[in-house]
Amino acid sequence: MLSDVGVYKNNGYLMVSCNGGLNQMRAAICDMVAIARHLNVTLIVPELDKTSFWNDPSEFHDIFDVDHFITSLRDEVRILKELPPRVKRRVELGMIYTMPPISWSDISYYQNQILPLIQKYKVVHLNRTDARLANNAQPMEVQKLRCRVNFSALRFTPQIEELGRKVINILRQNGPFIVLHLRYEMDMLAFSGCTQGCNKEETEELTRMRYAYPWWKEKIINSDLKRKYGLCPLTPEETALTLRALDIDNNIQVYIAAGEIYGRERRMASLRAAYPNMVRKETLLEPSDLRFFQNYSSQMAALDYLVSLESDIFVPTYDGNMAKVVEGHRRYLGYKKTILLDRRLLVNLVDQYNTGSLTWDEFSTAVKDAHAERMGNPTKRSVILDRPKEEDYFYSNPWECLQTLDEDESLSSM
Repeated sequence: MLSDVGVYKNNGYLMVSCNGGLNQMRAAICDMVAIARHLNVTLIVPELDKTSFWNDPSEFHDIFDVDHFITSLRDEVRILKELPPRVKRRVELGMIYTMPPISWSDISYYQNQILPLIQKYKVVHLNRTDARLANNAQPMEVQKLRCRVNFSALRFTPQIEELGRKVINILRQNGPFIVLHLRYEMDMLAFSGCTQGCNKEETEELTRMRYAYPWWKEKIINSDLKRKYGLCPLTPEETALTLRALDIDNNIQVYIAAGEIYGRERRMASLRAAYPNMVRKETLLEPSDLRFFQNYSSQMAALDYLVSLESDIFVPTYDGNMAKVVEGHRRYLGYKKTILLDRRLLVNLVDQYNTGSLTWDEFSTAVKDAHAERMGNPTKRSVILDRPKEEDYFYSNPWECLQTLDEDESLSSM
């Protein structure tokens, strides 16, 4: 960002409005910093989504340590909390160009298409940020900067970090713990159309909700077919069988990282019977500890994120944004054990076991064999040309920034 004579070169200003939940926005912030650096533009602290399903009014500084974010990256990119007054007046007069960038674009798209707009209008506002930078074939300095932002610059506020440490300490005092990211909340089921185990009234309620949200494009969904192809989150009942089959100790603490489980105790009964030491942040902390976070879903998700990073085992039951970003962060922390469930295979095995086609020993052996190499081990991302949504997500395995277990060179650029 500095020229040879030490003078900052600024091509203009980039404003961004992130969309989605906490971890979708987290990844987007990393992308936008890398884009701003590549274009030599000043980034304004990103605006967070306040209108999505989660309806969380939190600003950037309510979740992330904004001063650390700005200062830790100042050798790479200029970041301001707001536009300078002169530029702000131009924007208030309508002198700004707003657009959504094309999904999964190479950095060259931003160089060739977005930079000329910034130079023309001085300020460009990108109003969608989810998955707008390609996973693969980007310059190494772009990939390394995405990691630096994710693993170093994006720190939660001191209040969130402190409460996260408190939860982790309570758990550690009682021995090892796994985090189960049980993605079985109402929004997930309505969006995905997955109704396995739901009764008629619940299925109708979920369908009504899906039709109520216009930005959820898919309306008519065959739940059985989606489940068969592994496209549904595992149910609490399927999860209980899977953990038992993997020989997860039934006395271990199981921390549920999730919102309210749909169907509540009726759906959690078999999981609780198998793993009685089941806890949540709400059961470990006093109501007074959570009173400032309770109505802010992204801040509550940030607590779950911190606990997930520190767990002995992390088990996501669906490959959503939190599952992927935590998986990648745990790889960065030394390939900590993350069980990546093969849902397509599992639902088939569960059905065979439930119908008596497999004995318990056969079922357990098949589950263990299928997951022996799905523990977050070092590996390269899969690349699928022209189908980026189907290939491995950069943030789930940012191998460009990771030390493999047989390497000893340090990540000097990190």
